[in-house]
Amino acid sequence: MTGDDLVQVLATLANPHRLRVVAALAEDRNYVSRLARDLGISRALLQVHLRKLEAAGLVSSCVEVSPDGKAMKFYEVTPFAVHLTPETITKAAQTLSTGNDLEAALR
Repeated sequence: MTGDDLVQVLATLANPHRLRVVAALAEDRNYVSRLARDLGISRALLQVHLRKLEAAGLVSSCVEVSPDGKAMKFYEVTPFAVHLTPETITKAAQTLSTGNDLEAALR
């Protein structure tokens, strides 16, 4: 994992809503409406968090058509592991982009 990847993953997981989303999806994949109800947040807010999680490579999505013809977007956790040690941080830090490039990538 590059330094930029590590920063993106850690920044993404630094939000309590996103931690709850990952925890819920770790149990089972789910579609947006049900996941929003289960978590007690709006669909719009959930969509924002899901986009960030997907951009960081922590969740993936697919669209399926229900028996009644309705398109439903399902999300599931992408297997990942982050093992932080002083050594892995040192290696990652050596590959970091410059400050401005990294800041732009995280927005």
